[in-house]
Amino acid sequence: MICLVTDRRRLSTGPDATDRLVDLVGAAASAGIDLIQVRERDLEGRDLAALVSRCIAAADRSATKVLVNDRIDIAAATGAHGVHLRGDSVSVVAARSLLGEQALVGRSVHTIDEAAAAAKVADYLIFGALFRTASKDAGHPTASLDDLRSACRVASGVPILAIGGMTVPRASEVARAGAAGLAGIGIFVPPPGVSADRHLHTVVAELRRSFDTCEAVPVH
Repeated sequence: MICLVTDRRRLSTGPDATDRLVDLVGAAASAGIDLIQVRERDLEGRDLAALVSRCIAAADRSATKVLVNDRIDIAAATGAHGVHLRGDSVSVVAARSLLGEQALVGRSVHTIDEAAAAAKVADYLIFGALFRTASKDAGHPTASLDDLRSACRVASGVPILAIGGMTVPRASEVARAGAAGLAGIGIFVPPPGVSADRHLHTVVAELRRSFDTCEAVPVH
């Protein structure tokens, strides 16, 4: 399971940032990314709802699910596929009661105990941060691969996605630790001169290989 977490400011600091983000979502859907988590915390409700609606349209006719980061009201108003809850947010049960049983509800967890508790009710979990990342302050605590391995054991049956400094080489590491996939921002941002379509198709193919090969079987 591959999840693209959005940050339009990583694509552009100009007025075209939103348009470039929508283009990235369309390319991600075409490349077969499973989840798009719209995480634009600085946007007011109306602007966020408009962006989510554009992302849903960009991913239309694909299997990609568009989720809203923490804003249950925006997810409900736009018809998004679900919501991704922060670790300190409302309960998964409360979110599902507002969005309906068909909604996809995930949660961020940072410890083994949090993973064990959330696995009882969430559809998937995002665990981390595992490595240093540009989206977190330098002093932000990180978890270890052993922590990830333990979280996957206590939350067996629920997909856990690793997050934090994810790269293609690190995908094999988290796969061997038991993760069902990964989530990230920077790994999906195309480098200068490379189109979003080309970059995402290449990255997604490499990530699929990392999680679908025999070497990705977790070590117990």
